[in-house]
Amino acid sequence: MSKLSQHLASKLRSFVFAFGSISLTAALTDQAIAQSVIPKAPHRSDECEILIVGGGVAGTAAAYEGLLAGRTVCMTEITDWVGGQITAQGTSALDEAKKQRNLWFFPQGYTEFRKRIEQNYGKLNAGDCWVSVSCFIPNTAQKILVGMLQEAAQKGNGKLKWFPNTVIKKLEMSPDGKQIDGAIAIQHSPAPNTPPLNTEPLSSIIEDAYRYENSSRLNKQIIRFIPLASTEKRPTDWFVIDSTETGEIIALADVPYRLGIDPRSHLNPSSPVTENDPYCTQGFTYTFAMEQTAEAQPQQKPSFYDRYLPYYGSDPKPNLANFDTIFTYRRIWSAATENPKKNAFGVSPMKAGDISMQNWVWGNDYRPGTDKDNLIYSRAQLLRSGQLEPNGWMGGLRTETLKSGEEIALGFYYWLVAGTTDSQQKTDWKKPFPNHRLLTGFDSPMGTSHGLSKYPYIRESRRIIGRPSYGYPEGFSMSEIDVSQVDFSTELYRTKLSEQTYRSLWKALAGLESASAIRNNTEPQKISRRTRSTIYPDAIGIAQYYLDFHPCLTEYPVEKAGNTERAGVRNGHGPAFPGQIPLRSLIPQKVDNLIVSGKNIAFSYIVAAGYRVHSYEWSVGAAAATTASFALAEGMLPYQLVENLPRVSPKLSQLQQMLVKNNNAIAFPDTSIFNLNWSDWKIW
Repeated sequence: MSKLSQHLASKLRSFVFAFGSISLTAALTDQAIAQSVIPKAPHRSDECEILIVGGGVAGTAAAYEGLLAGRTVCMTEITDWVGGQITAQGTSALDEAKKQRNLWFFPQGYTEFRKRIEQNYGKLNAGDCWVSVSCFIPNTAQKILVGMLQEAAQKGNGKLKWFPNTVIKKLEMSPDGKQIDGAIAIQHSPAPNTPPLNTEPLSSIIEDAYRYENSSRLNKQIIRFIPLASTEKRPTDWFVIDSTETGEIIALADVPYRLGIDPRSHLNPSSPVTENDPYCTQGFTYTFAMEQTAEAQPQQKPSFYDRYLPYYGSDPKPNLANFDTIFTYRRIWSAATENPKKNAFGVSPMKAGDISMQNWVWGNDYRPGTDKDNLIYSRAQLLRSGQLEPNGWMGGLRTETLKSGEEIALGFYYWLVAGTTDSQQKTDWKKPFPNHRLLTGFDSPMGTSHGLSKYPYIRESRRIIGRPSYGYPEGFSMSEIDVSQVDFSTELYRTKLSEQTYRSLWKALAGLESASAIRNNTEPQKISRRTRSTIYPDAIGIAQYYLDFHPCLTEYPVEKAGNTERAGVRNGHGPAFPGQIPLRSLIPQKVDNLIVSGKNIAFSYIVAAGYRVHSYEWSVGAAAATTASFALAEGMLPYQLVENLPRVSPKLSQLQQMLVKNNNAIAFPDTSIFNLNWSDWKIW
């Protein structure tokens, strides 16, 4: 190991957050759903004002704001790290819009996190990567986020009860089904005389982790979460926030939601299907870190490598068929000199001691798209497998697909260092690059002995359908035309949409002219399109990023030779206007004290393609916790804040003012129905 590597490993080791560790997995075959042994009583109970399920970016942001507000916050997390895609999922390269970044126009906690990254390394871009202006080591981010939560608790006089390696098994509902009265959780630790958790990849223990009984691998503690006792008379004494990566709580609560591709309509005109396809979701990725070495390293071919070999490639774009390009794309550590030589993407070339995190479409992305291999089970699949039965919940994921995602990632590493083929290029550029090693071990960037991230990066989740409201009789949801800059006048839309749908599309795009266009039945070609996003009276956060797709593949299995991306999924691919997050998108139907955040809010799969990045997740998480704290203080339920829209109630205005006062913006600068000049708000 180089001196730099030794120093880095020592530094990373000191950053590890020492709370238990757990991986988990879910089995969704009929055989795997065999009824667990149900305990007579939980081992312990814990009280909270806010129960956050999922410690990813949104969950961490929610905890941060809840603690600053002085609340007692319980937070569960399937892994042993906070931070989600920043840490446990290994995607430690911040996806941001250019002008938003230049103005540092982010939620307060996210801004503080970026400042601390820069302070830690002496520069914002520790990796000198070219995909972002900030690439860094996940272990570093873990330490920073833990410190931020500790300081928030002290500053706000809040209390954090942190439950790593913990999953929710069951919800206890009120007699009328309108409130969550309690939640039963399972926390895991290694059984005696067994290795530490994070020794095996997620797929190997997830089924065990959702079972009540101890096993030869895991010891279990059953925890019951309940509201913090209060003498106040109010409609609820706590709120549950679903910040899980796959919408576990909305599935368990069985509130209306969507999964996969939405049907084509005038609201989502780029959709390639006429009926919902719940099996085609965006690909997920197990990331890993690799270090360039001065000497060639021994490389071991995985037993499953040949199965996935037909999938591996650089990119259809010729300029990306280059090892230096792939390596520096998400490089997370570089000892770059003051005035280094630059490669084609304006960053220093790779060198010995550099560390790269891999998150590559035709590499470790795994993109299933059929009912035989989809990762997140649809409601119909959950019903068939018994997961919606009492105590039947097993996480809602297909274990075999998790395992395939792990294998394709480990195989991709071997392809990078030893492969000679390219599924996306006809050129013979690819040759072995053996001067690299996969970084493994508990003090490695990913904190696992196998080298993969603790949890896969999930790009698309279950998405609630909000409550019916003014203009949304079937339930609120954000749609493509609310944010997209795509040119809807092209032949694709004129020919794929019916005449009536095409007319409806342009009337909806008319902005201030909509009423006139509807009244006069104006021809589409005579309508001037608005050049801004939809402005919401109940805005509680902000987001902007490219509508960026990693589409499912057409055939089963993913790695089948010659497989192609599902046709039409990229139709909506393109830039988005600076947008808002409406409160209605966080409020599910049926359950009054459940709030959603992360990727689980009410928006279409096209909007989700842009509203899945780090700063968006922080914004929606901060909004969720602020809403919960405000509702507790006011003795209200969140839906009551928006039930009179489009008229804004005084209480809704107070919530919005509180968010702004706390430096959690609810609109981009100069947002107005009259401002159509967003040309300088570029994504990149």
